[in-house]
Amino acid sequence: MKKLLLSIAAFSFGISVIAQTDIADARTFGIGQTVTVTGIATNGSELGSIRYMQDNSAGIAGYGGPITGANRGDSITITGPLIEFAGLLEISTVATMVNHGQAIVQPTPLQIPILAADETLESQLVQMDNVTFVQTGSFAGGNSTVQITDGTNTFDVRVNGSTDIAGTAIPTGAVTLVGALGQYNASYQLVPRDLQDIIPYVAPSEEINVLVNGATVLNGGTYFVGNSTSTPIVIENTGSNGLSVTGATFTGADAAAFSSDIVAGVVGASSTGAYTLTFVPTTNGSKFATLEIGSNDSDENPYVIYLEGVGVDGFATEPTANPTGLTFPLLEAYTLGGQYNPGVGATDYLVLWKSGSPITGVPVDGNTYLRGDIVGDARVAYMGAGTSFTPRGVVANQDYYFAVYAFNGSGGFENYLTTAPLTGNVTSTGEQIGSYYDGIDKTAGTFNDDLNALINPHTFITYFLYKQTMMSEFEIKDTTNGQSYVECALSGERMIFNDPFDWVATGYSREHTLPHSWMATFPADSPEQPEYTDQHNLYPANLAQANSPRSNLPLGDVVPGTEVFTYLGGSVGDDASGQTVYEPRDEHKGNAARAIMYTIVAYDFPLNGNAASDNQSQEVLKAWHFADLPDNYEIARHEYIYDLQGNRNPFIDSTDYACYVDFFANTHDADGCLANITEQLEANFVVYPVPSSDLVHVQINGVEINGYEITDLQGRIVLSEEGVNLPKISINGKTLGAGTYFVIIQTPFGEAKRKMIIE
Repeated sequence: MKKLLLSIAAFSFGISVIAQTDIADARTFGIGQTVTVTGIATNGSELGSIRYMQDNSAGIAGYGGPITGANRGDSITITGPLIEFAGLLEISTVATMVNHGQAIVQPTPLQIPILAADETLESQLVQMDNVTFVQTGSFAGGNSTVQITDGTNTFDVRVNGSTDIAGTAIPTGAVTLVGALGQYNASYQLVPRDLQDIIPYVAPSEEINVLVNGATVLNGGTYFVGNSTSTPIVIENTGSNGLSVTGATFTGADAAAFSSDIVAGVVGASSTGAYTLTFVPTTNGSKFATLEIGSNDSDENPYVIYLEGVGVDGFATEPTANPTGLTFPLLEAYTLGGQYNPGVGATDYLVLWKSGSPITGVPVDGNTYLRGDIVGDARVAYMGAGTSFTPRGVVANQDYYFAVYAFNGSGGFENYLTTAPLTGNVTSTGEQIGSYYDGIDKTAGTFNDDLNALINPHTFITYFLYKQTMMSEFEIKDTTNGQSYVECALSGERMIFNDPFDWVATGYSREHTLPHSWMATFPADSPEQPEYTDQHNLYPANLAQANSPRSNLPLGDVVPGTEVFTYLGGSVGDDASGQTVYEPRDEHKGNAARAIMYTIVAYDFPLNGNAASDNQSQEVLKAWHFADLPDNYEIARHEYIYDLQGNRNPFIDSTDYACYVDFFANTHDADGCLANITEQLEANFVVYPVPSSDLVHVQINGVEINGYEITDLQGRIVLSEEGVNLPKISINGKTLGAGTYFVIIQTPFGEAKRKMIIE
């Protein structure tokens, strides 16, 4: 019963619609890029808003939008952006769909053993034979996950509560189970559509399965031999009668390099036969052949495996030409996507990237690079057969440089074309404020109410979806060995993990910067309210080492020596007034302040709203706000949330707005910005050492210094410089001579003045 998927190209539908790309190609596109594919939906509304679909090349899931109108068996063409939802690649939310009606040829489930379930088969219709359910009794009435076993291995089965399976008795005997191959986090799962997908198992007469080097290679699959001269092959017969094997043949350009000892014979019922594949090349470069195993299996005769090896030099054939035409159809402050035309004689591509300057790093033949690996002065953004990529970790206002190399081979046999790589560069965008604040007057008595009305209403995104939105598509970044990391906003910890991200496995949580318990609507999570799920207020944090210690404590500066808890950049202790506070790492202080300011104004939660929030000093928030102004990471995050929710944080876009709000009462502060900014600049202005006989250092705790003047006591300018644009300047006191001077610095928020003494 193991079937090859039937071709379902557009002509099979009796129409002339041709997709922009097949599904296999679409699966190689970068996350966030838009694709158009045509395929057949293998489920309908019984699984909710998702539709699994496939063509003759691969499968993919589509979610939401017009695709919810597709029925099982419909031929559809859909367009939308790619996302990865808890490990499952999806086109979500589908932007457009053309329904061509019921397909003439329907997909046949691909029979696979449990261990064959992997990314290459994701979203395809598959079946697993001779399996039994681990659980007994009845399926749950709602959504549930149960397991099946083949006697050795177990596998997850996801039962959707909207199907007619929910609430029915779990079969106790061996079954054939049909369903879409889904994925949730690190686990693949079979998703049956109805009770007709659970069939009592009947053993076939003869059923062939082939394992190469211990792993099943499906009929029509590919196996990379490398340079192994001898590889074990096992022919399994899972049928009830003997499997008559008639022998094996090799065809193709390099068939003479391959041979086997598979000869005519019988593999008994539920038995195996052991053989050997021999590979002896005589020249260099890639070697290709097709192995066909004949048998009396009624629907898999011959059983076809495509073989690839490398020649005597130990490397695949070098491509003839690198790709061309690098473009960037996706460009935002928080992401970008590149595309290029295929190279000549190449099966795969390696994309390197770095910020700031052109790439000089070059890949080395025989090295297998994974996403995030370091190659000279660059990192790997993508490696694979696709002609598009989306690097992770893009921030605003950055120059990014790329180099694309074509290569062939895998597993240490790679051969890269290192001459004349395809190169290009692009600059990520910055703040996209536009006319958002038109009509807002910071001097008006209605300023707070006007901001509140501007921010609300906005798109509601559930707390659950934070993993999909902020984590999977923004916060998670690449590190070496194909792994990923997430950074704890509060402590600065970088947690390394294997994709896909999972809250429990990493020990992370979503930290409410303005704590949930401070909200006037507390508890606001059942049902969820916008203030509980607002992504402007949520940051990832280590649960045990940051989120829990912070709890609902006010934020503040911990007096050294009073710490009762410290983890990396975060600590709990007493502030100068004796109040217990949590102090996050310096890089997050301004971000945290602006998140709290936003939430106060967006939901009218003044700090004097309850006993817990009453202890939060707004002076601390404003001081942190000005000392740690929005950087390119925060700007990128802000723009992404704006695209998600449709609203902005005013205190990121217009930092002086903070001076016109009394956050303690959430009322307008009529004193305005000038006095408050001057106070903030003066409070954070540092000149050291005083006195000095050499270098004098000047900074304002994170505020950029645009220029400066040094005057003597009579007000005469003795030294000045414009266009400095640095967070700190150093002045050689020896050039001034002994005496007392004033240093006046210019910043984006005005001037500040300090005395300095040169000995």
